[in-house]
This record gives sequence, C-alpha cells and structure tokens, in this order.
Amino acid sequence: MASNPWWPSSSDDEEEMFFANAVLRAGQILIQEEEEEEEEDFSSENVITTRIRINRDRQGAHEKLVNDYFSDEPLYNADIFRRRFRMSRRLFTRIANDLVGLDPFFTQRPDARNYEGFTTLQKCTAAIRQLAYGTVADALDEYLQMSARTTRECLYRFCHNVVKLYSKKYLRKPNAYDVQQLYQAHEARHGFPGMLGSIDSVASQDLWIWHSFFSLPGSLNDLNVLYQSAIFTDVVNGTGPDTRFTVSGVEYRRGYYLANGIYPSWSTIVKTIPYPEDEKRKKFAERQEAARKDIERAFGVLQKKWAIVAQPARAFTPKRLRLCMYACILLHNMIIEDEGRAICEYDENASWRNTVPVDPPQQDLNSFSLTNDFTHANLQQDLVEHIWNNVNMVDGDGAEDEDE
Repeated sequence: MASNPWWPSSSDDEEEMFFANAVLRAGQILIQEEEEEEEEDFSSENVITTRIRINRDRQGAHEKLVNDYFSDEPLYNADIFRRRFRMSRRLFTRIANDLVGLDPFFTQRPDARNYEGFTTLQKCTAAIRQLAYGTVADALDEYLQMSARTTRECLYRFCHNVVKLYSKKYLRKPNAYDVQQLYQAHEARHGFPGMLGSIDSVASQDLWIWHSFFSLPGSLNDLNVLYQSAIFTDVVNGTGPDTRFTVSGVEYRRGYYLANGIYPSWSTIVKTIPYPEDEKRKKFAERQEAARKDIERAFGVLQKKWAIVAQPARAFTPKRLRLCMYACILLHNMIIEDEGRAICEYDENASWRNTVPVDPPQQDLNSFSLTNDFTHANLQQDLVEHIWNNVNMVDGDGAEDEDE
C-alpha cells in the first residue's frame, strides 16, 4: 500500500514534528486572518463615520401636511383623515396638544445647526403612520422629510408619553361598576351572564410580544402565556373588585372567560363541549363558540387598525414592544369613546380595589378556588341550562306571535 504523504509515519519523532508544523501553520493562518480583519474594520470604520448630509425641506413638508389634512379647507376630507390616521381630526389634535404640554420633544425647536426642527404635527403624524401601517421608519422620509432615526424616536416617545398621559383612564382595571356594565353588555349580545371576555384575546397580546422579540415559533402558545400572565393575580391576592353573579339560581363569586378545549378546567374559565350528545349541549357549544369568536375578532380589529401589532418587530426591545401594544389598545379605547360607543363611563374617584391584599394562607385558598375543576363543571352545566331555557323562551314567544 502506498504511503500517504499527508500522514506521518509511526515513529514518535515524525509524529511530534508533524503536529508542531500543524500548530505553526495554524498560528500563521490565524495571524494573517487577524491582520485582514483589522484592515476590514479600519476600512468599514471610515465608511460608518462618513455621514451624508441631506438638506431636507422640513418647512415645506409641514406646509404640505397642513394643506393636506389640517387647514380650514384641507385637500383630504374627514373620512380620509379617519382612515389614514385611524381617528378623527379632533382627537388627533387633542393628543398632539397634550403631548406638547408633557414633553418638550414634541415642540418645534432649533437643532444644533440652528435650523428649525420638526413641528408637533410632523412628529405625531410620523408616530401614528408607523403604528397604523407598520411601515419601516425610512418609508416616511419623502413625505415628512424626516430621517429614519428621528422617525423611530418619534414613535418611541409618542408611545411612552401616550401611555403616561392616558393609562389611568383608558387602561384602567375595571371596578365593580365596570364589571356590571360588561356583564350586561355580554349578556345582551351573547346570552352569557357573568362573562368577562375571551381568554384567547387576552393571551394574544402577550403572544405578540414574545413572538416578535424572541422569535420562537411553536414554542409558545396561549396556554404557556396563561401561566405566565398576571390576569388572575388580583383574584389570588384578593384585591380585585366584587364580580359575583347569578346564573340558573346559583351565585358564583367570580366572572369567567370563554376558552377552547386547550385550557385547564378552572372556575374562571368556561370551555366549550367538544362532542355534545344532546340538543342542550349542542346549543350551548354553538353559542359559546360563536361568542368566543366574536370577542376574539376584537383583537383582529386591533391588528387591522394598528398594523404594527400584526407584523414582526424584532428591532424593538421588550419594553418598547409592550409600550407599543399598550399605546395601540389605549388609542383604540380613546377612539371608541370619541365616537360615542364606550360601554363604561370613567369615574376618577372610583377605585378598582375593594380590599387590601390578603395573607398567604388566604392566597393559597384563593388559588385553589381559582383552579377548582368542580366549580368549572357546575358553572358549565348551569350555563347549559340557562342558554337552553332562554332559547326555548324566545322560540315560545315567536310561536305565540305567529299564532296571533
């Protein structure tokens, strides 16, 4: 067999010489690569530090924006304004004025070169357009004459200050009066007494933050987020409002959320019946799934209105992602109120807290009652009877009307 020129002989001296040469060659290659990297870093450094100066027409962009949307006779009417800004001109102007009073960033000031900076309308428009359309920051340069860096700063400061200004009113936790208003609204529309909403729409908000930043498809779902969410923290601590209600003659201590079969059988979660056997359970499953999908569509409306929520945002930090989500929800609530469609009226003197936090033993009892599957089964059965009795009552009234 012919000897391999790249493989040393079996002698110890030749083997030691081979590995010494190998180490020497590896060291020479490493030094050469480091020298090449230093040359590349030096050349790239020159490229990065060389900035291109662009004389943007800030004043002209402001005048065009005013003529398009904010003059006495704007080019685009109120309907187009509402579609592009997601809100009325009245509400947008109110938010812009409030931001000026809170943060000097939103005022027009000269920059380091003594050139007049961007106006309040330009900065607020840049933030709203990014939230509404989910576009990259550089896409607004031609219209607003604003660099990508300044546009991103407008978005961050807008979300931070909007949450700071309006969270007390529009992101408040519901008090006892708010809960009763929610009960009445859901029962009138969906026929479920004591319903607070759908757990899927609540979990979806946290899922956007996790998926957008950590990029872990498939590793997180609504169930994982539920166990990490603080949605039931007030229930365990005993600091939440009184949410008791009555269904089929039985009083329950806490309201509930609708959910699909993946969720655990907790006392505050009402799941559908996957394989209903009789008409009662079939009717309950139809109503439960219809009401749950109706509520989940509310988050779809939020994604449609604020496209930034529906798109990846991995350039953001988790804190900024959370602020963007809060700002979108908050603005949505402000728009609902501005259009006269709010369910609950705000009372600044009302508090959502009823009691001080309970001691640890009571927290354990509250946690046990929260995850009680026996209460879950009883509540589901009482709702089955309630839905069935209401259906029969409506059908009976309809039959009497037809006979008359």
